[in-house]
Amino acid sequence: MADHVRDLGSVRDATERLLTAATKLNNDSVAEPSRLPGWTRGHVLAHLARNADALVNVFEGRHMYASGEARDAGIERDAPRPLDVQLADVRESAARFQEAGAEPADWTRTVELRNGVIDSASNVPFRRWAEVELHHVDLGIGYELEDLPAEFTEREITFLADRFAGHPEVPPTSLTDGTRAWSTGGEAAEPDMTVSGPAPELLGWLAGRRDGAGLDVSGGALPALPPL
Repeated sequence: MADHVRDLGSVRDATERLLTAATKLNNDSVAEPSRLPGWTRGHVLAHLARNADALVNVFEGRHMYASGEARDAGIERDAPRPLDVQLADVRESAARFQEAGAEPADWTRTVELRNGVIDSASNVPFRRWAEVELHHVDLGIGYELEDLPAEFTEREITFLADRFAGHPEVPPTSLTDGTRAWSTGGEAAEPDMTVSGPAPELLGWLAGRRDGAGLDVSGGALPALPPL
């Protein structure tokens, strides 16, 4: 089982890093495009706030979002707000998430996330950590995949490799950063190919943040991964 207490601390630290960096923005730059297609930086900040509240719902046994449409509408509604309102919302919603995570609970229980995904409650803090770290990168304000904590990078590569494991659209693939190895894609006695490179490049490709140009591939062309 994941160490939810330690992960909650990592979420808190990552949120503070993001908020400190985002104070360098202004109302004009928060309305500029982020690195996510179709989203401004305001969309990213609004999503982070609403995601925190959605995960409070998960902790408390409710649906994460009322619907996919409600999720999208909330982000669109909140995206145009001034920077000070955005940052206050991220900070206050993050505090609500921390408070919910501090409540006595059965951390082995099963919870339902978005799109019917089932997971252990103990994994929810790590999922939130991933939201904060990757969307900090998505803001495009000087925080890169290479700046992510090494522990997070390794765990997120493991998480994403497991997510694509057995996927019929992804060929059996071995991943390595030179010291560690993962496997992903369809099932086979031996992987069809090997993808190697620095851990941040592997994470960027798996998370849809980079095109894989910084990776070496043997045994075929770099697989196209389905959307997360």
